[in-house]
Amino acid sequence: MFSALKVKILSFLGMLWIRSLRIRLKAPDGYGPGVIGAWHKDLLACCAAFRGQGVHILVSASADGEIFARVTSRLGYRVTRGSDTSGATNVRHLLKTLKAGHFVAMALDGPRGPAMQVKPGSLWLAQSADKPLWTTAVKYGRHFTLGTWDKFVVPLPLTTIDIEINYYSK
Repeated sequence: MFSALKVKILSFLGMLWIRSLRIRLKAPDGYGPGVIGAWHKDLLACCAAFRGQGVHILVSASADGEIFARVTSRLGYRVTRGSDTSGATNVRHLLKTLKAGHFVAMALDGPRGPAMQVKPGSLWLAQSADKPLWTTAVKYGRHFTLGTWDKFVVPLPLTTIDIEINYYSK
């Protein structure tokens, strides 16, 4: 679908774009290593928020996922390719990171939805490692929304984004 050169160019531009976003992060008392769960629609904002912190993430094995994997690697994320819907093997890589006392992150509603419905992968991961599941609530400045299954939000460069982290409980 994408040539190697296009992937390199798109990933470089994506990395610059994400670095331009102005993030204001609000975390609760007791916030520490666990699973950071973001809605699929908020992946760009959350990618900007947690960059450079060595967070281990799960990225789809799709062609679009290839660009996102390259961008996030350049931003300091540790990347595992796959999804929680394609088998537990990929999620188990994240489990090792969690048990070692580090953060991991994944889309709560997976790579294909349904949107805004928590899938079992993130819950299983947090419970298996006996770590908290943190969710993100995102408020955007200037942005536009795509007509995709998840209503993917694309923040405009240089915009301010407020992200509040909350403890997830069923």
